[in-house]
Amino acid sequence: MPALETRTARRIRSLLLAACLAPALVAPVSVAPALAQTALLNVSYDPTRELYREINAAFAEEWKAKTGETVTVRASHGGSGAQARTVIDGVDADVVTLGIPSDIDAIAKLTKKIPADWRDKQPNQGLPYTSTVVFLVRKGNPRDVKDWADLGKPDVKVITPNPKTSAGGRWNFLAAWGYAYNRDKDVEKANAFVGQIYKNVPILDTGARGSTVTFAQRGLGDVLPTWENEAFLVLQEFGADKFDIVVPPTSIYAEPPVALVDGNVDRKGTRKAAEAYLAFLYSDKAQAIFAKHRYRPLRREAADKADLALLPDVKLFRIEDLQGSWDDIQKKNFDNGGLFDQLSRAGR
Repeated sequence: MPALETRTARRIRSLLLAACLAPALVAPVSVAPALAQTALLNVSYDPTRELYREINAAFAEEWKAKTGETVTVRASHGGSGAQARTVIDGVDADVVTLGIPSDIDAIAKLTKKIPADWRDKQPNQGLPYTSTVVFLVRKGNPRDVKDWADLGKPDVKVITPNPKTSAGGRWNFLAAWGYAYNRDKDVEKANAFVGQIYKNVPILDTGARGSTVTFAQRGLGDVLPTWENEAFLVLQEFGADKFDIVVPPTSIYAEPPVALVDGNVDRKGTRKAAEAYLAFLYSDKAQAIFAKHRYRPLRREAADKADLALLPDVKLFRIEDLQGSWDDIQKKNFDNGGLFDQLSRAGR
């Protein structure tokens, strides 16, 4: 791997490589000692490491000012599906901020620690921000990638995470399927198009950040379909002389939701602080932080106009409008025997 020249690039190299090893627990927010102290755990998905570092510090500061209490917020990051599994297996999350609704649905179904109607418990169906999928390409875009159709060309190598473990992988899969279905209005043609793309995928990392490492650090592939914020992060840290962002004319409306893990907070006695933490995500301060990190805030008026200006206009479609409920989407595409497994057995 060639040496990177800038201090910033060295910093993100360390960050990205560490992220590949395993879902890790981020160091607690540093706050001054107080008479009362609460510890919260936010189990989140891969690309939100930088985002929640700032969110957690801002919440701790505000909570201290309001209550006099010190709150320590820790964040665990990894592929969203794998993170959901850790909560199902017993990790004591107070809140989950995952990459796709079906992962929180899985926790609700298998543990009952989250109510089935969790989306109705938070404003805007548990979505304090949204995102979409764009393309990160090598400088100059040598493969001339402009739209989803180009990902199916036989000479284009696509880097995308495994949809079995990664919400980013599922959004990429569903975005490609939705593009093809909207184009042809034919389910079989859409299935075949996604299959063609996966024939071009040389490696399936377990999480979105792992795929970023594969593309940006290891130098594999021609295009990385990725979260919008992740593409901006790579461009910012590695420089515009190495990569370009290509915004397709249409893409998917990505929904990374948040929820309270009721069963855990009641047992731990952290409900008050955990509820306040989720409420904070809808505050003006947090909404501005979302936009700063290139997520699309729910309340655009709270964000800096310069940050909003960097989020390009793109025609977005909702996969629910094409495939039905999230339960149906998960079963059709990603459960055992679903479309992804069928394509894998066919040799991708």
